[in-house]
Order: sequence, then C-alpha cells, then structure tokens
Amino acid sequence: MRYRRDEFEEWVEDAWNSIPEDIRAQFSNIVIFVEDEPSAEQLYAGGVLPGGTLLGLYEGISLDRRGWHYQMALPDRVTLFQGPLERYTRGDIRQGIYRTLWHELAHHLGMNEAQVRAAEKRKFSRPRPMRLR
Repeated sequence: MRYRRDEFEEWVEDAWNSIPEDIRAQFSNIVIFVEDEPSAEQLYAGGVLPGGTLLGLYEGISLDRRGWHYQMALPDRVTLFQGPLERYTRGDIRQGIYRTLWHELAHHLGMNEAQVRAAEKRKFSRPRPMRLR
C-alpha cells in the first residue's frame, strides 16, 4: 500500500518521539530524512547485493568516533526509505518505521551491524510485560 508522504513522515516523527527522552538526549548533530527509494550510491554504501534494497541507512561519524577534532561538521544522516518499508514491513508499518529508525540510530551511537542485530534480538523478541491495574 502507498501512503501519503506527509502521513509517513508523521509516523517517523512519532517513532522518534516514542524513544525515551533520556536516550534521545544522547543523539547529537543528526538529521532524519525520508526518501522514496535508496539511490545506487546508498545501496553501495550499505553493502547491498544486486537485487537487494535498504529500509534505512545511517551515514556519518558515530558518537564513539568523535574526538576533539569533531567541529563544525555537517549533521549525520539517518534516511528511511518509504518504498521498501511499505513493501517489506510485515504487519504494522508504524512498527517497521520504529524498528528501522531504532536500528539506524543504534549505528549513530557506535554499534556495528552485529551489535545492532544482537540488541534488536534482545529488544524486539522478548514479551512485553502486562500492566495490571
């Protein structure tokens, strides 16, 4: 299904706002974009094999690699790709947006792909506790 761009971008903003404030405060000099599809350059940068695609991409200097010399740098970019997310997200598109944003932001914090995948497994595979009144 194809969603309107403004609706999709609103869901990206909702995903950002659903990250706890104390964690959001750790992010620095970063911008989130929505694009229709990844470019050939982005696919290459993401290490995607022919025929594959990306749901999101982090481009920048992760927080753990920034030193005293990190000054006046352009913002890091997190790009979410609307077309692939719409095609490949199983279930709720909003959950797919949240998980993809979470994944790319983890790279900004300095996690490599293996570390992100392990953290995703811990975060998204455990049952959520029930709230009792």
